[in-house]
Amino acid sequence: MKQIELPAALSMQGKRALVTGAANGIGKATALVLAQLGADLVLCDRAAMDETGDDVRAAGGVCSLVRGDLTDDAFTAALFAGGRVHAVAHCAGILEGRPWREDTAWHERFHRVMDVNVRVPLQLAAAAIDHMAGFGGGNIALVGSVAGKTGGTSIGTPPDYSASKGAVHALVKWLSRNAVGRGVLVNAVAPGPVETAMTRGFNLGPTLPMGRIGRAEELAWPIAFLCTAAASYLSGAILDVNGGAFVGP
Repeated sequence: MKQIELPAALSMQGKRALVTGAANGIGKATALVLAQLGADLVLCDRAAMDETGDDVRAAGGVCSLVRGDLTDDAFTAALFAGGRVHAVAHCAGILEGRPWREDTAWHERFHRVMDVNVRVPLQLAAAAIDHMAGFGGGNIALVGSVAGKTGGTSIGTPPDYSASKGAVHALVKWLSRNAVGRGVLVNAVAPGPVETAMTRGFNLGPTLPMGRIGRAEELAWPIAFLCTAAASYLSGAILDVNGGAFVGP
């Protein structure tokens, strides 16, 4: 069988990509896809990423592991202190599973969710834009949610999570307006429910059009696409990747 080479627009050969939330879930799957496309990876998470690193290297990829907390602005800035970063796939985020009315620390929880899910992507993207613009451009992919468009995939979706992801969608538009003229493209995906450690216990599959929730790799490919030259005319877009759970503007 004839081997078909990867089209140049999809190739990440010779490019460095930063992936956050890389220890598991969508972040780990995205790292593996970008490795398949040829990217040299910088993997970031608060948790240990040894398994992800091993899987990337086993697939022939190159990666470095940088463990730390993205709520620390100094840590975020240090991620761009080395060589050129061509693409950022920001997959880190949190979802609290406890019913919000029953959470005695509701106020603290709300601020924590907003800090991680809204302030961190803004801070990270701003640092990435300044860095990438100095090299002529780059690509940034954020992760929103169908909950940010609909208010949630079920009545059990926490309001803090829905609000934070709606804010991410607004940030994508704001960041795009401020970055596109500098050669940096900012886009996002809006997943429906995806099978990860964060969503364990949410039995939504039977209620969805496909009869199942998504798999991490089904989000990883669209995210990776947004990191490539194939997405060269996309800016401010939020791609719905939800198996038909939401179809709308």
